[in-house]
Amino acid sequence: MERQIFGRLADGRPVEKIILKNENGMTGQFLNYGCRIAKLEVPDRGGNCENVILGHDTLAEYEAPSDVHGAVIGRFANRIGGAAFSIGTHSYQLQKNEGENILHSASSGFQKRLWQVEQAKDGNEPFVTFSLRSTDGDGGFPGNLQVQVTYTLTENNALRIDYRAKTDAETPLNLTNHSFFNLTGDASKSILGISMRVFSNAITETGNDLIPTGKLFPVEGTPYDFHRAKPIGRDIDADDPLLIQCGGYDVNYVLENSDGLKQAGELFEPESGRRLRVYTDLPGMQVYTANHFPAGAVCCGNVELKPHHAVCLETQYFPDSPHHPEFPYQNLKPDVPFHSTTVYRFDCL
Repeated sequence: MERQIFGRLADGRPVEKIILKNENGMTGQFLNYGCRIAKLEVPDRGGNCENVILGHDTLAEYEAPSDVHGAVIGRFANRIGGAAFSIGTHSYQLQKNEGENILHSASSGFQKRLWQVEQAKDGNEPFVTFSLRSTDGDGGFPGNLQVQVTYTLTENNALRIDYRAKTDAETPLNLTNHSFFNLTGDASKSILGISMRVFSNAITETGNDLIPTGKLFPVEGTPYDFHRAKPIGRDIDADDPLLIQCGGYDVNYVLENSDGLKQAGELFEPESGRRLRVYTDLPGMQVYTANHFPAGAVCCGNVELKPHHAVCLETQYFPDSPHHPEFPYQNLKPDVPFHSTTVYRFDCL
């Protein structure tokens, strides 16, 4: 475990980089700005270690308004319709940043906050814990919220993420990590040839604004069916209204066997042999095929960011859950601490 200064924010505050390494060739780099995964180096079948997520070389790039690379998103990841919600008889208005809706908590999102490095520890399974206090009214959300996120590199080449939170007043909460994966180890290569499997029979149906209707849409026989592994690009150009509108996949999958830690998805990159298996105890996973990047944006090594050169596997509660009592979700309440685990496990075939 190493600690370094990565840079300084525009307001002069220093940002730390924590480097964790296990004994099997896996290395992770983490920033306390946005609680981000900056790099994740894992071996291919020949033992060559390469970075399999997209990040940036400079802090200024991470500070760009829409940048979410590797970040923890909160208080509420994904979308809330109308950028508003109610608790009891009280209504709360949030910042609109996607039409009439809010995406990833807009400018108040945790991805733009400087977290505290609470603990960083070496050992067979090194870890770092970041913490953040979000005060009552932050971004329009009620309650003083305390959040902890722990990144652990396990002995079997997995990155384990433990999310913990507690509040003194009822508040919506949906935490996820927004890493962009490219198992080729080369951000200049497309991910359309990577094989993907998602353990799901349905997605949350949405309207044109990508807000759920409340209905579940069976995926069997549609371009969204990844119940059996297939290349990500096989059906991405299908004549489907949502795929055309989004320029690729941007959907929430309803996971099977929603109780307890279970496998949610799997990626396999045939040339390198790398396989990524995703496990979570949350009920949903947003699959986003990096359909759009800001013009001129680059990632590490000054590589231009291009559509479909990464895929995000964001474990989560369903989008717009505060408006859908039929969804498997409850607001966070006082005296009921939140704890959730997601595991990204790497190996080679």
